[in-house]
Amino acid sequence: MPTFALIHSPLVSPFTWASTAAALAARGHAAVVPDLRDAPGGGPYWQQHTAAAAQAITKAQPAGPLVLVAHSGAGALLPSIGQAVGARVSAYLFVDAGWPAGGLSRLQSFGGPVEVESFRAFLAGGGRFPNWTSADLASSLPAAAPRKQLVAELRPRGQDYWDEALPLVAGWPAAPVGYLRFSETYTPDAARAAAHGWPVRGREAGHFEMLVNPDMVAGELLALWAAAMPGSDAHG
Repeated sequence: MPTFALIHSPLVSPFTWASTAAALAARGHAAVVPDLRDAPGGGPYWQQHTAAAAQAITKAQPAGPLVLVAHSGAGALLPSIGQAVGARVSAYLFVDAGWPAGGLSRLQSFGGPVEVESFRAFLAGGGRFPNWTSADLASSLPAAAPRKQLVAELRPRGQDYWDEALPLVAGWPAAPVGYLRFSETYTPDAARAAAHGWPVRGREAGHFEMLVNPDMVAGELLALWAAAMPGSDAHG
């Protein structure tokens, strides 16, 4: 039986995965939700976040296959986290997550040229992102309580974060990959996974569907794991 390491985007808190971790546990599957913390002077953000994830996973002492699951901005970290935890990784699952762009910055992979330049100007003027309000997320996260907590725990980032180059991890991926798409924004990333021949599943849902319907998301993760690992017993 696999252990799922649910990696949150560095722009939000572990709260985004807490309900899905509980839903997996209710189905008999172990789950760990690392907290990607960082501190000024602690080194590159990606390095601090990778170390935090690897430390939490090691502390959890997963007994079976390890499945690394990334949401949103955590997709860029999967190669370095996989490298840090070593051969124990049996699969990588992306959930409405950005594709790793080793050697490039997050800003460079933010979107098309017009979007990148607009965002660059915003950051150069002292802007920090995300700057979402509760109203901004009302359509994708209707329930007031989780929406309020998500917004309260946002971790906005400035230009140094977005300009930071991410590492290129040679040989990645050395394990099967699967992609679960919720929102239209991540259609190109899902298409890229499909082009590699990896299993892709899709739901027309909100970006934070893990907080809306965690049991459904848990089921989709198990189905995606089973598709990525033929012969696995992870349906739950």
